[in-house]
Amino acid sequence: MIRYAAVDVGSNAVRLLIADVILKDDKYTYKKNTLIRVPLRLGDDAFLEKHISPKKGEALLKTMQAFKNLMDVYQVSGYLACATSAMREAVNGAELATDISRQTGLNLEIIEGAREARIIYANHIEEQLDIRKNFLYIDVGGGSTELSLFVDKQVVASRSFNIGTIRILDNQDKEEHWSDMRDWVKEQTRQHKHLVAIGTGGNINKLFRMSEEKENMPLSFIKLNALYNKINSHSLKERISLLGLNQDRADVIIPAAEIYLTLMKWTGIKQIYVPRLGLADGMINLMIEENLQA
Repeated sequence: MIRYAAVDVGSNAVRLLIADVILKDDKYTYKKNTLIRVPLRLGDDAFLEKHISPKKGEALLKTMQAFKNLMDVYQVSGYLACATSAMREAVNGAELATDISRQTGLNLEIIEGAREARIIYANHIEEQLDIRKNFLYIDVGGGSTELSLFVDKQVVASRSFNIGTIRILDNQDKEEHWSDMRDWVKEQTRQHKHLVAIGTGGNINKLFRMSEEKENMPLSFIKLNALYNKINSHSLKERISLLGLNQDRADVIIPAAEIYLTLMKWTGIKQIYVPRLGLADGMINLMIEENLQA
């Protein structure tokens, strides 16, 4: 059996996805075997201090060692390990990645925004959707937001912006980045009316589950906005105790909702689809593309 692993070192958490590759109707796909999420918030250090502290660096090293041990136990055939904006911005990010490689044998690639968008695109969500619609793909992370415009199932524009949930919480989101994103998205979408959105990331997945919308149905702007107002009306403690949110989700879910809602307002988008896919899924799909479908 072919078994791949994806390690996503994000700004708010570190994830390991182990997937079994299967051949179905002459096409390779995969089934999720194991998914582990460690709530390690590297973004606070990276965006505020531009440096990942020894304590968090040690926690990351231990997490990566644990992931390597699990990958060995599961006998994975191949893996991709990628770090995004937190490791990208920390001045000691490359040094940490080298240290991880030396001590665990895992090659951790610190990826640029364009590479991140390419990996997410490998999910080929457009193949599962209605060809008559054009889509704005929105992936919100702790440190950045990736946007891609699909027209007739083709990517016609793609860009990464330094706007993310941890940055907003830490007041590290800059006005010029918001202006750049607004100008870019308005320019790219003005020719395309009746757009819908595709949203990925842990926060939009959680918002979708909280909305109790039916699977495979879009979430409306009105419903998302009402849900945002409901969550925002509670204190951080109440979000954890009354709404059942995890501690490391209860704060970031607010700025995440604000990013999705803002982009929908700017573009006039009224509906957002929420497939349960993200960067780790893209890494698995990219490995399948590069190794099995060449």
